Amino acid sequence: MHPIFAAVNAGVIALLAIAVVVLLVVARAVRIVPQARAGIVERLGRFQRVLNPGLNILIPLVDRLLPLIDMREQVVNFPPQAVITSDNVGVSIDTVVYYRVTDARAATYEIAQPIQAIEQLTVTTLRNLIGGLDLEQALTSRDEINSQLRTALDEATGPWGIRISRVELKAIDPPPSIQEAMEKQMRAERDKRAVILTAEGARESAVLTASGQKEAAVLAADGEKQASILEAEGDRQSEILRAEGQAKAIESVFASLQSSQVNEEILSYLYLQMLPKLADGQANKLFVIPSEFSQALAGLGGAVGNVSRGVNPGQTPPGGKTPAGS
Repeated sequence: MHPIFAAVNAGVIALLAIAVVVLLVVARAVRIVPQARAGIVERLGRFQRVLNPGLNILIPLVDRLLPLIDMREQVVNFPPQAVITSDNVGVSIDTVVYYRVTDARAATYEIAQPIQAIEQLTVTTLRNLIGGLDLEQALTSRDEINSQLRTALDEATGPWGIRISRVELKAIDPPPSIQEAMEKQMRAERDKRAVILTAEGARESAVLTASGQKEAAVLAADGEKQASILEAEGDRQSEILRAEGQAKAIESVFASLQSSQVNEEILSYLYLQMLPKLADGQANKLFVIPSEFSQALAGLGGAVGNVSRGVNPGQTPPGGKTPAGS
């Protein structure tokens, strides 16, 4: 090959190599950080700055970008941990921790393995909290345990640039024997509640029945009272009408007697006609003749004598004397 062509080819290759090196340097100098991410820049092995989301320029061969840190909220689920309560009952507790990196520099240089550190801290704090509670309190105080656990973890992880936003106890599982005993107790409580509700229902039914019977008795008594009042009122009206009828009958008879000029002899005759009616009746076994019977008989005899002598009833016999017994 001609020396000139060889020199040209060597120059082209050199230019291409320089261009490639320049492109590589530019590529390493330009860094794009996505949203909700943060980058730590070290210059000659020392912390230099934190890269914000967007376009950033680095000095090639001097600045080094560490792996990006996710600034979003993270969720980590820890495996179940064996914890003993104050009444010596072993339970298995499964926890979930929600955390967020708030300081990328502290999260990079203050703690080496943040997830493992949070897990160990959660286990230790949880054992301290559950160890001061009995089984019943541990089962019924989840909200209080969550709050205390979150506060303790947040205080410990604050210097690491990590904020604990939430801690949840997914499950608290007692031993199978304890679970069986709890199920029996719950079943007994439900049976007791059912018996109590049945007894209360029977009592309410008895009370309502007695109340209904009482109201019915009161209404019946009021009805009988009203019926008695109406019956008495009817009897009173009947007696009044009967008395008024008898009074009118007596007035009529008295008026008839006055108009017909009935004398003592006629009254004696009527009295003798009424005597047999006094003895009428099945219950009459003994008949007593009244003392007025002889007077009425004497008056009737005098009337008969007057008739035989030609004297009409009601007239004075000759001589101006009335018969004996008049």
